Amino acid sequence: MNTNVETSYTSWRDFYELTKPRVVILIVFTAIVGMFLSVPGLPDLGALFFGTLGIGMAASSAAVFNHVLDARTDIQMSRTRARPLPQQKLTARTALTFGFGLGVISMIILWYLVNPLTAVLTFLSLIGYAVVYTVWLKHATPQNIVIGGAAGAAPPVLGWAAITNDVTSGALLLFLIIFIWTPPHFWALAIARKEEYAKVDIPMLPVTHGEAYTRLNILLYTILLLVITVLPYLIGMSGLIYLVSAAILGLYFLYYAVRLYRNDDDVELPMNMFKYSISYLGFLFGALLIDHYLLIQLSL
Repeated sequence: MNTNVETSYTSWRDFYELTKPRVVILIVFTAIVGMFLSVPGLPDLGALFFGTLGIGMAASSAAVFNHVLDARTDIQMSRTRARPLPQQKLTARTALTFGFGLGVISMIILWYLVNPLTAVLTFLSLIGYAVVYTVWLKHATPQNIVIGGAAGAAPPVLGWAAITNDVTSGALLLFLIIFIWTPPHFWALAIARKEEYAKVDIPMLPVTHGEAYTRLNILLYTILLLVITVLPYLIGMSGLIYLVSAAILGLYFLYYAVRLYRNDDDVELPMNMFKYSISYLGFLFGALLIDHYLLIQLSL
């Protein structure tokens, strides 16, 4: 595939798709939750706005770089071959320029309009995902998604730092929740797309260790996730609304994991679990936000 040839069909939608908007929306949302949970009252509106903008642009920049670096394997996978670069709607040079521009602007916003700590942490997260994970980890070890998950778990920490100019235990707990959520989330997809990952020599866990071993790991991580998500209530970060929501959402996640562990015949189950896991994280952090907001209202 020649990624230096650009067709005449380029539109703003191709640039938009390069930013992985659905992924970025979830990233930004978890960062916003981190902002609200970082203070007992409402966060500073300027830091909230510019922090959200800068983190969102940085996440979009990382997504663009990921598209460029994965273009040669994307063309061989049904899930990704319709992306703009494999379809030659954009050249790699154009995409890189776009991604670099987003990254530079995001760093300027975060450094000068938020605080240097958030800018540095966001930059490290961007490099961790776009370079360390995409270029090295993804192709080096079946534990790629576990180690690389640290970059994906950073947004709540970035949001927390944007408001407080600090990283405390509360921020690290939010990080831990996403970090533990990432393996069962992505391994479910890896099972569903096992043959495609094998085709392009990406050593995802079901490719290197088999589906049975992967299903067991999904179950164990899901049990651990269920335990970890109780901690915000136990340390006083959240109240009963969150606790009940986390229990219901977590038990349904566990229901999927148990079914996946026991059932090798339902070919739709891994993808269904993957889709639910996305909703799970959004609803879980939504419950944190609602719970925190209600606590603020009750204290007024």
